Amino acid sequence: MLRGLYDWTLSLAARKSAEWWLAFIAFVESSVFFIPADVLFLPMALARPERAYRYALTATAASVLGGIAGWLIGYYAYDTIARPILEHFGGIATFEKWQSSGTGLMLVLLVTSGVAHLPPIKVVTILAGALHINLVVFIVSAILARGARFLLLAWLLRRYGEPIREFIEKRLGLIVGAGAAALILLYILVKYAF
Repeated sequence: MLRGLYDWTLSLAARKSAEWWLAFIAFVESSVFFIPADVLFLPMALARPERAYRYALTATAASVLGGIAGWLIGYYAYDTIARPILEHFGGIATFEKWQSSGTGLMLVLLVTSGVAHLPPIKVVTILAGALHINLVVFIVSAILARGARFLLLAWLLRRYGEPIREFIEKRLGLIVGAGAAALILLYILVKYAF
């Protein structure tokens, strides 16, 4: 079923309404959807490189708005909506562990999630709301993290074209994930060393 959903999402890139679909997928990815907006963004930016930055801005704006929706779910509807979603994604134990960590770790997670999908952005946005992270701080962090991701992808695709696609799809997540792990380790060292 997940493969069918992936293929359907990818097929949207060829439609005239692709940019609207990109906005929709980026929005729901940040709160409840399984497939990252990259699946649609990458082929769109490769097909129309002159629009890559426009697509990046569309995906960023929609993703941040979806993140706000996830934050609202966590903030106002934790027991009725957020908890079942977190249980479905296996994030409830993690949430309970992070609940006492506060804003610092949450911001690191938001950045790493926005940049590398580690952990999934939908889990982090819901957690941020449930932890009552300041909404303005959340929005600024989401803009920076998601904007950096989509603008970097747009730049790479414009500069290197089709050859970079395989690299992005297979290795970029791993490289950024390693950087995210280093950020988390640095946070833990700073928090417990001082």
